[in-house]
Amino acid sequence: MVKTFSKVLVGSTALALILAGCGNNSDSGTATSSAAPAGTAAATTAPKKDVTFSVIYATGDPATKQAVADAIAAYTKANPNVKIKDLSETTTAAYLDFLKTKDAVGEFPDLVEMRDTQLFADAGKLAELPKDLQGLFESVPQVNGKVYNAPISLPAPQGIIYSKKAYADAGITEEPKTYADFIAAQEKLKAKGISPIVVGGKDIFHWGFWVNKFLIDEVFVSDADWNSKRSEGKVSFTDAGPAKAMQLMTDLFTKGYVDKGYMSTADNQTASMLVTGKAASLFSGPWMFPTIAQADPKFDFGWYPVPDQKGGVNVVGLAQPAGWSLSANAAKDADKTAAISDFIKFFFSKEQYPKYLKIASAIPSTKEKMNYEASPQLQEVLTMMADPNVKKSLQINNFWGANQIPPQFRNWFYKSVQDWLVKGDFSADYLKKADAEWDTEVKAMKK
Repeated sequence: MVKTFSKVLVGSTALALILAGCGNNSDSGTATSSAAPAGTAAATTAPKKDVTFSVIYATGDPATKQAVADAIAAYTKANPNVKIKDLSETTTAAYLDFLKTKDAVGEFPDLVEMRDTQLFADAGKLAELPKDLQGLFESVPQVNGKVYNAPISLPAPQGIIYSKKAYADAGITEEPKTYADFIAAQEKLKAKGISPIVVGGKDIFHWGFWVNKFLIDEVFVSDADWNSKRSEGKVSFTDAGPAKAMQLMTDLFTKGYVDKGYMSTADNQTASMLVTGKAASLFSGPWMFPTIAQADPKFDFGWYPVPDQKGGVNVVGLAQPAGWSLSANAAKDADKTAAISDFIKFFFSKEQYPKYLKIASAIPSTKEKMNYEASPQLQEVLTMMADPNVKKSLQINNFWGANQIPPQFRNWFYKSVQDWLVKGDFSADYLKKADAEWDTEVKAMKK
């Protein structure tokens, strides 16, 4: 049967070792770490003046959205002189497009959860993170030689979140060791008359999960500089690696393993489809664990990474420049900057941050030890991340510097994938069009 782990208290030092591919986990106990820099206590000194600043954060999954909203509410309650104007909206559009729209109408926020740091830093929209805030974290990658982000959490991998009952009923008694084993399991589920996998294809960001799973397996774990080589014309989407990645994805969707309603299913509907038995699994990250548990506290589910063709495990997991960022305009206002800095210190304090981590089932990014209760499913994730044989990568759109992709390409490519899956006519022509779109955008960026 699928293995389970007891609940544990995890600390950020242990997790840092996990993400570095070393160290070990214990079924009980608390890790220790060095003392945090000054200023991390929740009882910070807020500016005495009345201050208002705006904020935008991604609202893709309900648990993380709620965790951020709770932190904002807690801060404003403790600091009534500070008003935080939440500009975030629930939308099916890509988060990047949402931010661009806000910028175009003059509503670029003072504080923003930034995921495309290179793009907005190059456009002069971001200010360097204050030095005292930089010291709160183990490591934050630089962009253009500067630190722009307070990482809300460390990158978390995607994997199969599955109904243990559905798997048992289908005769699946152990986790797949190879991709062939994974497909065999989907065949057993399909034979039982249940949709093996639900996909929230109505939301454009959800497409990144499966697209990047196969690109990481077939491209990025072998060549982390593939993006820069594509921009230089040295590699192509028609090459063996990316072509195989997209063929594998096409086969997954067209051979009956994915629920047929994927284009009309939103990401926030996937949990209910899982717990109600309409699908046996979904492919997502640990941020979905609290949502599933809330949907049905008695629902018994597990998690495992999808292996590649040779049985290797390759996942998202490298540090990236993403997190809370201060806008360049806000940085011109001393009072506003002080209030934002105070909020960030509050967010990452040992009194407040564990609440966010628990609700979002997230991995802490701070130097200071953060204790919170990890579910058995999250412990599965941490155990996998501790395995030195697991290879970690970034998603195609999370690289920066020379490996930054053209700003419109990600959404264009995801929509292209949708097009060929719906039409059922995948061919090398789509990959040639991907090269052409990439080249066109690169030329436009140089003008």
